[in-house]
Amino acid sequence: MANSFDFNIQSRQDLESAVETFGIVPLFANSIPGFSVEEHVSPEVWFTDQEGVWEWKGPVIRNTGCAYGKLLEKKAVFMRRDLYAELANLRRDGYDFDARFDDGLASFGDRDLYDLVAGYGPIRSGALKRMGNYGKAGNKGFDTRMNRLQGQCYLLISDFAYDIDRYGRPFGWGAAVYATPEQTLGDAFCRSVYRHSCEESYHLLLEHLTQLLPGATQAQLDRLLRKI
Repeated sequence: MANSFDFNIQSRQDLESAVETFGIVPLFANSIPGFSVEEHVSPEVWFTDQEGVWEWKGPVIRNTGCAYGKLLEKKAVFMRRDLYAELANLRRDGYDFDARFDDGLASFGDRDLYDLVAGYGPIRSGALKRMGNYGKAGNKGFDTRMNRLQGQCYLLISDFAYDIDRYGRPFGWGAAVYATPEQTLGDAFCRSVYRHSCEESYHLLLEHLTQLLPGATQAQLDRLLRKI
């Protein structure tokens, strides 16, 4: 059976529409064929000389108010706020970060990075690395820790920041700006994240993905939702 996740992205507005329509939109190809922007984008706006998907990420996050980060299979995903709250409830398993650390379920290194973002976020990746002493002669494993904290839904990418040249034009790839969901999604997230049981959140997400991807097996969808 064909998937319902079907569109063609030629503009930033197309990508915003996909996020709002489908709710869960992975950026890169993953274990479920056809379930990504990469597989539904016009070649001229996918890593070419002209402005395209890479430059649109920040505006899409801001314009739709969606959550964005490495949420599924350690790969970047746009996710509508209501669905992200359910994923956060499932992945956090009822714990806020402090409680997770107190119960011995998070490392000191993860705690230090989380505390830096919670205290100073939204914060650019370069500044976060400097504050956390990540570098050649310092701490190691920055990307691994940040991927885990995003997968557990304690951190996300709230925007991308660009350097500005002397003519006032942005340039470069854009640096990830990290924040806690509470910082960037606000009170609505705080009120909704723990309102369901973890199993209720799981079944709500499973139902959404089943409708979106009727060709996928339950085992595929279960792995997508539960594996961090």
